[in-house]
Amino acid sequence: MRRVKYFTPPVAVAKEAAMGLLFRKLWRRGGTSVGIHRARTLKRRQPVTLVTIKKMWRFFNRHYKNRKTPMHKGNGQIAWLLWGGDPGFKWVHSVLKRQGYFDE
Repeated sequence: MRRVKYFTPPVAVAKEAAMGLLFRKLWRRGGTSVGIHRARTLKRRQPVTLVTIKKMWRFFNRHYKNRKTPMHKGNGQIAWLLWGGDPGFKWVHSVLKRQGYFDE
């Protein structure tokens, strides 16, 4: 049986996710149901699996270009924050690097 690894999000990631939830509430838009769920998980610093880390990496790669979109022009920045923002991007990259993901 394979053992599942869990990784606890850093405080900076939790803060970015909380900020994303706040902006979403203030602007009354932004993020999908998956992004909202991810933000709530990260905000509470609940451990996430390597499978989730890989999903986060795919999200960050798809949406990297939208991360700085001004909030009055679109939802890119809100969505980016919901997934942990720049600290989340760096954290996910470091976890995957330690796991040898980029060696494949």
